[in-house]
Amino acid sequence: MLESEPNRQELDLRLFRVIRNMSTALFENIKRDVDSHGLGVETFQILELIYSTGAQPIQKISERLSIPSGSITYVVDKLENKNLVKRTPAPGDRRKTNVTLTDEGCAYFDEIFPKHAQTISNNLSSVTDAEKFLLIDLLKKIGYGALENRP
Repeated sequence: MLESEPNRQELDLRLFRVIRNMSTALFENIKRDVDSHGLGVETFQILELIYSTGAQPIQKISERLSIPSGSITYVVDKLENKNLVKRTPAPGDRRKTNVTLTDEGCAYFDEIFPKHAQTISNNLSSVTDAEKFLLIDLLKKIGYGALENRP
């Protein structure tokens, strides 16, 4: 049985509100965790990216995290002043510079990242692993559908 258009729209609006409210609550909790380490969200994202993937060109960091190039340079400068990251020449291309964690930055992130990951796990503990896999599939499907339906 097909649902009528008004009922489908009501369901879509309800689903949208639930996703929005869930995202807001989840991301506020994660932001509080990031703030507790004395870091801004962009700063934490940069450190996490480099920690997880290794040295990255500044431009690639900017693109992957959707941080404007002017802002990324400022944040990397601040991290460099705190001796958490350093700029190194990109192998094979002297025009490019990679950002990598310093030993101090690596030790710092080794300390805070497991706590951060646990905070995320705590916030997602109300659903089973099977439900998480289902949610991943469904949310990807919604995301790809939204990309296809861009105005």
